[in-house]
Amino acid sequence: MCNEKMNYQEKTNNLLHEQRSNWPLLADNLEGLKNARLKSFQLVGFSFQVQYNPMRITSTSAKIDRASIKARPCFLCSANRPEEQNRVLFENSYEILCNPYPILREHFTIASLNHVPQEIGTSFAHFLEISKALPDLVTLYNAPKCGASAPDHLHFQSGNVGFMPMENEFDTLKSRFGIELSHKPQISVTAINDGFRRFIVLESDEKESLLNAFKPIYKYMKELVGGEEPMLNILSWYSKGWRVMVFMRHKHHPWQYDAEGDQNILISPGAVDMGGVLTALLEKDFNKITKEDIKDIMNQVSMSAEGFEKMIHYLTNLLK
Repeated sequence: MCNEKMNYQEKTNNLLHEQRSNWPLLADNLEGLKNARLKSFQLVGFSFQVQYNPMRITSTSAKIDRASIKARPCFLCSANRPEEQNRVLFENSYEILCNPYPILREHFTIASLNHVPQEIGTSFAHFLEISKALPDLVTLYNAPKCGASAPDHLHFQSGNVGFMPMENEFDTLKSRFGIELSHKPQISVTAINDGFRRFIVLESDEKESLLNAFKPIYKYMKELVGGEEPMLNILSWYSKGWRVMVFMRHKHHPWQYDAEGDQNILISPGAVDMGGVLTALLEKDFNKITKEDIKDIMNQVSMSAEGFEKMIHYLTNLLK
């Protein structure tokens, strides 16, 4: 079993190489990604980038209301996937698949073998195991109404390390904006509000400690939405231990997403966006978006500063 786990990164690398050769849709979209345009906005201690990537419109603008989901076949179930799409089987529970509409040069979807709803409360341990098994990749979770285009089928995503600004800026964000909620030999818990996003960081080399720290976060957020799957985006990468970032969400789309005329900006934030790379689906949005727009969009979709303060108080009392 251990040797099998050691090979997952290599197998995933080989899958991408093979699929690039044998799957024209993926090959074309990876080639198109080379022409994606990128611009950066520098802020105090961190940055945001906006990528113009029109190929992503199929995924990002997918309808996820109950009627639409019920009417379409699940594209993550093996029976409905393209004939060319191959897999790496992970622990007889998940399938690692190349994402045919990539944001990153190495972009994978990791789908449950079973058609079960998107829910992190029962799958966070799997999420951590996948993150550890793929150390060259950042592993992502998008909750329903938080960037998941298939909320009816449990899945994660992974992409190449180093793509999102937050990965390189984390230490600065932590020192400038971090509030330490708990620092024990086995785990560190930090709350960060950088004025754009509100999130909790868990750092540990012990899976059990991470599971125990995540439980009250999940419980708190779930109670806010009356027992439904809470609005969260999660990033994780592993190097001698896990660094897990849990972003608290308030809304699925900013008001600009549904606005008409000049006020429309077709951006629907998911985990990659929370990590600092927003995907603009239309060239007009890429050209006109400003630093003020980004701050407004992030503040709308993130948990409010007041709500975050209440959550910090709740967690501090539990983690003492």
